Amino acid sequence: MDEYIEANKSSWGSIAAEHYQTFKKMLSANEPILNPVQIQELGNIQDKKVIHLQCNTGADTISLARMGAKVTGVDLVPENIYYARKLAAEFGINDARFIESNVLEIMEKHDEKYDIVYTTEGVLCWLPDLYLWARNIRHLIADDGFLYVMDGHPFFMVWDENSLPELVIEYPYFCKSADRDEWIGGYATQPKEGVNYSWMYTMSEIINALSQAGMHIEWFHEFDWLYYELPEKKQIKDKNGNWVFPEHLERLPYTFSLKAVVR
Repeated sequence: MDEYIEANKSSWGSIAAEHYQTFKKMLSANEPILNPVQIQELGNIQDKKVIHLQCNTGADTISLARMGAKVTGVDLVPENIYYARKLAAEFGINDARFIESNVLEIMEKHDEKYDIVYTTEGVLCWLPDLYLWARNIRHLIADDGFLYVMDGHPFFMVWDENSLPELVIEYPYFCKSADRDEWIGGYATQPKEGVNYSWMYTMSEIINALSQAGMHIEWFHEFDWLYYELPEKKQIKDKNGNWVFPEHLERLPYTFSLKAVVR
């Protein structure tokens, strides 16, 4: 397993500079970084203490700070942390700091408690053990705090993305072996050669992992849109800037969000 994580670390590091450049342009132009649904569901985070897990190069972290939160970003990749700190300094964000760590090991390195644990958009597939993930989250969350997650719906994760909107199963729902890919990136950079490994996750794993770690799911929302455009460009944008397949509107789930609190 460690070799898979190290491969991911190296591959994500290889595109960190390009991510930094992309997000610097967006932040400079005050383009929206956070999904509007996230902003609505998070509510007022002014002066809240937030930890952002799997923060990449920190664009979302900086966006949370701009909303008034006191934010700590965490990422596995040293290049991501370097560019996250660089972005924060360049935009004068004083209420953001960054920690280099595998989120599955953060409880071994960091003892602070947070009002909000935040993790979104393409994060869960990089985690081979959601039960360990949930225990780390419980370690970080204050007794009156909450976890916020938005990610690809497990039902969407089974389909061959190259065949959509035709539904062809490519990734078996219950498969727990690592899936190897030869390319990394694509949503904020051009894809680049880089071996990486990801894991399927199921809805029951998410729910059971959080429950066993001592948390209660306050709500769970499902959406018929994706937060990014797939490369085949068969989607259209909805009024909120999300990407939809017209054939699947109100028919299939593509994204979910949840709020979990301490029991």
